[in-house]
Amino acid sequence: QVPLVESGGGLVQAGGSLRLACAASGRIFSSNKMAWFRQAPGKAREFVAALTWHGGITYYADSVKERFTISRDNTRNTVYLQMNSLKPEDTASYYCAASPTFRGPRDSAEYLTWGQGTQVTVFS
Repeated sequence: QVPLVESGGGLVQAGGSLRLACAASGRIFSSNKMAWFRQAPGKAREFVAALTWHGGITYYADSVKERFTISRDNTRNTVYLQMNSLKPEDTASYYCAASPTFRGPRDSAEYLTWGQGTQVTVFS
């Protein structure tokens, strides 16, 4: 069983929107925080957004603040990333991740479980 499965990626024109979903197993869904990271070709993986289960505190990279929103649906064991006003520089593979700790929401090393990724391509 794959603990995290992303979906919702695709091809979109600049200025458009996409919503990514990350379906989690029950065990993973009880992790302390979930996050989205992204990686563009030839670049390092970078933090996008995170959400803590207890208190629902959210964190965002400056590059996506005011454009992206992370949220969760407990009834569906799913985390979402609503992406609006997309730009070509948002093009990347997007990965969902789960962490058992409260530390370092922006630190990829804190996340022990990762999905396979979903591709987002934004054209101008």
